[in-house]
Parts: sequence; structure tokens; C-alpha cells
Amino acid sequence: MKRSREMEEDGSRATADEGPAIGIDLGTTYSCVGVWQPQHVRVEIISNELGNRTTPSWVAFTDAERLIGESAQNQASMNLSNTIFEVKRLIGRTFFDAMVQNDMKHW
Repeated sequence: MKRSREMEEDGSRATADEGPAIGIDLGTTYSCVGVWQPQHVRVEIISNELGNRTTPSWVAFTDAERLIGESAQNQASMNLSNTIFEVKRLIGRTFFDAMVQNDMKHW
């Protein structure tokens, strides 16, 4: 089995088995997921249920279901109060953060 060497916080190197790894690109408007397959020596971007390699960063909730991506985006005009987008701007911020409070004026 192939082994990789990774740098530890103290500067030493640790050896670990090399295997698949998942990466998530959470974008403000679009997101995607990729898988590193060491046997292929490349990252493969995973397609969503519509066959697209990127998905709009939108989520919506109804009484019956949770909608992701294009489905959430397409129903936004009928269900805006239960539709979330550009949520990346809120990650790591508190409710009372000045930027969050300013953004809320536009929701």
C-alpha cells in the first residue's frame, strides 16, 4: 500500500495510508464536491442528480420536503421566506454581527 507523509503541527512528519479524500467547495453562489482517488492521481468532481458538476448554493424548506440547489432556486419566488441562499456570508458570524444585521435589511 502506498504511504504519504504529512507535516504535523510540531514540524515532524507523520506517515499515513493514502486513500480517497473528499473536498467540498462551498461557494457563495455555487458549490461542488470532489473526490481524490489516489489510484487515478486526480480529483473527480461528483455530478448532482441533474448531472451538473456544480450546484447552486440554495436550500429551501416546505411542509413536506427539503429542496437543494436548482430545485430550491426554482421555487424561491413562491416560498421566499423559507428559502436560503448566500449563507456562506453568515458562517462564523453571530446574529448581532454588523454585517449580518445589514444583510438582514435586504432579505
